[in-house]
Amino acid sequence: MVTEQSEQRAADGRAKAGKARDRAATTLAFVSGATDATGLLVLGGTFTSVMTGNMVLLGTGLAEGDGDRWGRAAAAIVAFVLGAAIGTRVAGTAEAKDPVWPSAVNRALIVEFVIFAVYAALYWGSGSHPSGTLMSILLAMNSFALGMQSSAIQRYGVSGLSTTYMTGTLTTLVIRIASGRPLRDVAHSGTLLIALIVGAAAAASAVRWADGLVPAIQLAGVAIALGLGVWTTRTHGQTPRA
Repeated sequence: MVTEQSEQRAADGRAKAGKARDRAATTLAFVSGATDATGLLVLGGTFTSVMTGNMVLLGTGLAEGDGDRWGRAAAAIVAFVLGAAIGTRVAGTAEAKDPVWPSAVNRALIVEFVIFAVYAALYWGSGSHPSGTLMSILLAMNSFALGMQSSAIQRYGVSGLSTTYMTGTLTTLVIRIASGRPLRDVAHSGTLLIALIVGAAAAASAVRWADGLVPAIQLAGVAIALGLGVWTTRTHGQTPRA
């Protein structure tokens, strides 16, 4: 009886921690959408997480001799790669013995929040209209932050879970639907895609109507995800993955 009760408590803990993880991932997908929209609309028309698009911009910029285009794309790619590498060092890699929400993910989110906070100070300091060298610096900071986020999410050890590589999420969604999987099996993938779009729309609206809110949107999203992480690790910190 005691064993059954312990197993049930563990199962309940996994379920609650898993729900918190999914909510955090959705929030971070929103942040990715907002950050990419900011890159496109404010920081020189360059992506901050879509490295496929940036590699295309890099190639076309080189072919056409557009130094500004390929320079920004190259800066974003390098910053993203560095962020992903450092994010891996901070958050570590997934292991079978990991809890549902490893505390190392929180450390990576704290670093991401600090980066966005510095970015926000510089953005607001420019009167919310960065240009020239500052624009490139802010673009690189955003790309670095999303590179960290992208690698940190892998520490959850959930196959296919991403908050930045959404082409893969869309592909997975289509494959599962075409294979006849029930809607409950694709609901979270759909939610991530919707969150990305909503985040992009929120940032674009802020750029148009209240551009000073742009960094606040990013900061709020990461803060929510971090809050979920702190609560989960304190409440279900040692709950192992199934």
